[in-house]
Formats: sequence, structure tokens, C-alpha cells
Amino acid sequence: MILDTNQIYFPAEDTFLLMRAALREVKHGDRVLEVGTGSGAVAKAVMDVAPQTVATEINPHAAQYAGEQGVNVIRGNLLDPLAGEFDLIVFNAPYLPTMPEERLNDWLEFALDGGVTGREVIEKFLPDAVLHLAKFGRILLLISSSTGLAEIQELCRRYAMICIVADSEKMEDGEMLYVLRISRDLCCFPDGSCQSRRA
Repeated sequence: MILDTNQIYFPAEDTFLLMRAALREVKHGDRVLEVGTGSGAVAKAVMDVAPQTVATEINPHAAQYAGEQGVNVIRGNLLDPLAGEFDLIVFNAPYLPTMPEERLNDWLEFALDGGVTGREVIEKFLPDAVLHLAKFGRILLLISSSTGLAEIQELCRRYAMICIVADSEKMEDGEMLYVLRISRDLCCFPDGSCQSRRA
């Protein structure tokens, strides 16, 4: 395959926001996974702290490029090619609401297209991420205000997860970018029922 860099999502404001949050969150010895690594910039940054970092990427051009930057990349969709648990899972999700007629049908589309609601990829990612998360593991998920912050927080509650805004940035057009820190609600049981909390 001839590498086509036009098919790769290179670092932008969302990348750098997630990178900063990841570098604050990562600990020595963490088993780190970046889902949809793109150019590999975030994974490469955290590797200095957590050498066991691995990444997945469905786009063959991005997977090849990130691999050439020294990132341990497994080609595949989201968490499909993986087994085992991770202490930190990082994902700059495709968060743009995209109508079918707006789709470009190229590899770059996988980095951008969040479906009609902007949440379709996240709705597939989150239940699988929970299964791969260590007991005290954390997920850093980047979304946009166009994705629906309240809707993502409700989705997290559905999977007995606690979701807080770890960082945010306002774009020139008024769009807000959020990095959500998601972890298990340890007051909840495997069936999703939760103990009542006293104030």
C-alpha cells in the first residue's frame, strides 16, 4: 500500500487538548491503550511515561504512519482486536454529527464521522471499553458540545460509570471541546444497581 497522508487526521486543537489531559492522567506502570490513534501523536506522548502503551487504528494509512513514528499499533476497529485490561484508555472519538449525504466514504471519514447524532461510535466504544478497563482504570474521552455532553454523561451512568469533565476548551466558532474522565462507580454492582449514597 502506498501511504497517503491526506487520509490521516493530523494533530489539531482536539488532539492537543486530549494530549495534555493524558499526560496529567498517566502514571508510571500504566497499561495504556489509545483507540483510533490517527497520526499516533497522543500515544507517542504518553509512551515516555508508560512504555507499555498500545494503540488501535482502523485506517491503514494512519496505522502505517503511527507505526513509523514508533507507536505499537494494532490495525482494527475500536477495541475489536484486543484482549486484556488497561489502566488508561484514551479516545479522541469521531464526534461530528454527520448525515449520510455528507459522508465522504474515504479513510479519513473514520476520524470524523460520529453518525447522525455524533454519538454513534461512542455508543459502540463505551460498553467494550468498560469490559477492558481495570478495576481502578480510567477512560479519557474527547467529545464536542455538538456531541451532547449531557447525553454522554447519561450513557456513562447507564454502564455504572462516573463521568466528570477533566478539561475543556472553547473554539473560535463557539464550539466547546471536552475531555471526559470516566471511571467505574465502585458503589455499583455488576448488574448495574447501585448502593445509595449518603450526603
